[in-house]
Amino acid sequence: MPHDHHHHSGRNLTIAFFLNLGFTVLEVIGGLLTNSVAILSDALHDLGDSFSLGLSWYLDRKSKEGANEQYTFGYYRFSLLGAMVNSLVLIGGSVYIIYEAVGRILEPQHSNAQGMVLFAIIGVAVNGYAAWKLSSGETMNERVVSWHLIEDVLGWVAVLVVSVVLLFKDIHYLDPALSLAITLYILYNVIQRLKDTLHLFLQGAPEGVRLRDIEQKLLDVPHVASLHHTHLWSLEGEHHVFTTHVVLKNIQTFGQIVEAKRQMKAILKKYPFSHYTIETELDEESCELTD
Repeated sequence: MPHDHHHHSGRNLTIAFFLNLGFTVLEVIGGLLTNSVAILSDALHDLGDSFSLGLSWYLDRKSKEGANEQYTFGYYRFSLLGAMVNSLVLIGGSVYIIYEAVGRILEPQHSNAQGMVLFAIIGVAVNGYAAWKLSSGETMNERVVSWHLIEDVLGWVAVLVVSVVLLFKDIHYLDPALSLAITLYILYNVIQRLKDTLHLFLQGAPEGVRLRDIEQKLLDVPHVASLHHTHLWSLEGEHHVFTTHVVLKNIQTFGQIVEAKRQMKAILKKYPFSHYTIETELDEESCELTD
């Protein structure tokens, strides 16, 4: 069954990737033909989603490869690098679209409302189908990309509403105003995602796991005197790593060391750690790594 699930997740991501990439090219052409900066701004968003889908597709295949001598934790952190590149590309593109949209508001231009309606309907259909294909996915890649595609559907619904209004009343600033709203929303979310990515990239502690609580529980274990060199970080937001040095006191037998380690491991197993290391030291030892 696990192999079957990997096969389906890879196939779903492949379908969504080619649908999104093909439609992105169509959007660029359509945005230029209809003179709609709103469609061009959504094309930018879809380009970022295509990059994410392509990366997710690549990582889905790459994740089937185990750890090796070069990457002893596997390839999890590759997704952080991809997220950073994706975010920076989207930020640069968003700044350009905002510049264009503001220029259109100051000097309005006519948009082809009929063409916008046609592309909006296609946009809702294509992104809706891709989101549906990934909505039942179990992997984080599938779920995250599915939410991006749902946002795209909502964006195209907005374009459809505006284009229908333009059919009846030619309000020149409506198209660039919508573009500005979509792009600012995208930019806000991209900056938030970039902040989260940088936090993990710089080995910041993951959300939802309190280091002080873990330390206190370990200190409550019999014979544990103190902890030092305790570290907590995440490989890519899902798989976390924990390491610590534990000083034991009043140890009379080897069995007491084994029991203390067993209790500490039982505590750590309750947390979402894919890897943890406990180094035990006796109170008469001096750790060379102590601050």
